[in-house]
Amino acid sequence: MGDTIRHIALSHVVLPLATAISDAKVFTGRQKPMTEVHFLFAEITTAEGHRGVGFSYAKRAGGPAQFAHAAQVAEGLLGEDPSDIGRLNTQLLWAGASVGRSGVAVQALAAFDVALWDLKAKRAGLALSKLIGPHRDAVSTYNTSGGFLNTPLPQVLENATASVEAGIGGIKIKVGHPDRTVDLQRLTAMREHLGDTFPLMVDANQQWDRATAIRMCRIFEEFNLVWIEEPLDAYDHEGHADLARAIHTPIATGEMLASVAEHVSLIDHRSCDYLQPDAPRVGGITQFLKVATLAEQAGLALAPHFAMEIHCHLAAAYPGVAWVEHFDWLDPLFNERMAIADGRMVVSDRPGLGVTLSDQMRAWTIATASFGEPA
Repeated sequence: MGDTIRHIALSHVVLPLATAISDAKVFTGRQKPMTEVHFLFAEITTAEGHRGVGFSYAKRAGGPAQFAHAAQVAEGLLGEDPSDIGRLNTQLLWAGASVGRSGVAVQALAAFDVALWDLKAKRAGLALSKLIGPHRDAVSTYNTSGGFLNTPLPQVLENATASVEAGIGGIKIKVGHPDRTVDLQRLTAMREHLGDTFPLMVDANQQWDRATAIRMCRIFEEFNLVWIEEPLDAYDHEGHADLARAIHTPIATGEMLASVAEHVSLIDHRSCDYLQPDAPRVGGITQFLKVATLAEQAGLALAPHFAMEIHCHLAAAYPGVAWVEHFDWLDPLFNERMAIADGRMVVSDRPGLGVTLSDQMRAWTIATASFGEPA
């Protein structure tokens, strides 16, 4: 009999943001400014004392739902072989089949799946990327957190300077303001600030209709952008495909999709040049790897969304062009930091994900649940 899962601990954590942030969804009146991020952490311990940590997250809404769903299905993992990750992922999906295989239902399961992969890599004495099979030991990285629409332009430029000096290899700023002159002013200033060739991306956060998107994307052609992100509604795969054919600048999208099946539709429509899957949103690493295989077959570049502590490993294992998004928001949750050098994020050589949970993470925990026998 091999090692088995003995104990599972769940934590619902609320991380406060130092400053409320707003992207185009706020300026168009569809959302309120974001003041906090909710996290679901799963800590899985085996009978032999091995331990894995995983997490999922929710912005603005959904955190309590993720925690509640995870607490309902967690007990089914007790006594199982932690190495059987694919089987356990399917088992968890069936445990909550009545609420579907997308959205909150799979995002809650992502915390378990990530924890099982972290555990498996630790048992092997390998970094997660090494367990999967890396193609690089560092991944091109760009910063997003310094370029939100609510941030005054002088501060956005200062943030960009700080990021470049810290070794970041690309800068992304938010666009999609109802007044298009605001977008042009900020983008023009940023391009002049960074120079003609420094990697620069923009993100409209789904706030343009098709007519506006084609108009703005054609105007943006002159700025030599790496990509234009989410110019249309995330589920308008046909519209994204038409747009991608009509302009020279690459299109990036996919972060809002919450299942492998939704990514299949996106890829089949040839809706983007850069695919942006999010492991916690699609159900964990097991599901992310399925998406990555499809992306590779379609010849797409990969730029996973958020959660750099997970995605740095996954982007390193992608054969094609890959970027990883740098957000320092999650730093207080962990004792370790992601290293940046020469425009790239260095893949940790510590076993598993290479992170341990901080005392601050414990202090921000608002609910816990425990299953099985603690070690």
